[in-house]
Amino acid sequence: MGRNITISRLFKFLATVMLMGLITSASGQTLPAPSPTPPARTKPSLERDFFRNIIRDQKAIWAAPVQLERSDTKWLVPSAIGAMALFTTDRITGDEIAEFDRGVPASRFISQPGSIYGAGAISATFYLIGRKTNNLKVRETGILSAEAAIDGLIVSSALKLGTQRARPDALRERSEFFDGGSSFPSGHSVQAWAVATVIASEYHDQRKVQLAAYGIASAVSIARFTGGKHYISDVVIGSLLGYGIGKYVYRTHHQKEADSVDTEERITTSAWPEIAPRYNRGLHQYGVALTWSF
Repeated sequence: MGRNITISRLFKFLATVMLMGLITSASGQTLPAPSPTPPARTKPSLERDFFRNIIRDQKAIWAAPVQLERSDTKWLVPSAIGAMALFTTDRITGDEIAEFDRGVPASRFISQPGSIYGAGAISATFYLIGRKTNNLKVRETGILSAEAAIDGLIVSSALKLGTQRARPDALRERSEFFDGGSSFPSGHSVQAWAVATVIASEYHDQRKVQLAAYGIASAVSIARFTGGKHYISDVVIGSLLGYGIGKYVYRTHHQKEADSVDTEERITTSAWPEIAPRYNRGLHQYGVALTWSF
């Protein structure tokens, strides 16, 4: 029993070190620079490089802990101690909040923007409006927020699989790691903060947009705790993780052209897919071609 507790604590510490390393690195301190890319096109397209950028993001994210330096101990040690304190008190706070179950339905409703469907809907709305109005900033917001949400989904899913922490409503050992659960970290918090950070970064000069974005993300994180789906440590670390991912995606893939656009940026691409019939009478072949110029 003593050996299992020691292994569990060691893993928690190592996981905390890795996560905090990512968060700090994502803010532009230690993340490795993206691999060199071919010469930029006249009008670079984030759509064409979407999946390629996600792969590059994942390489940088998972390599971040290796890039930590000795000077990082000044924030690493306090962060690790704080995380351990949350882990230690999780079961107590989780049991306390479980007594107030009247707000569970509302909490689960509030947390919807943090789901992959909610985050996807927000990103798609920005992107489609941006294409329709030829607004480069709005269009980029949709693309980068979707990229950040997918990055967050991949990272949180991998950590859930690796930690297997039991949720607060689990019948067996609650809050324990390696018990077949999926509590750590809060995926909703990761995705909500990743999307919110991209939006707030794009509209860094509009305080109301920033307050709205971060306010919704905060509400999602709190709701995951009050709804009895996660512990405080799950949502706190998940929120920080999402913030780091969002910052990294924005700083790495943001196009400066979007900052110089006041209202519209006329682009020589189609706003919507074009559908045209295709047929060959000689070969008796008939069909429809779908093209969408990015």
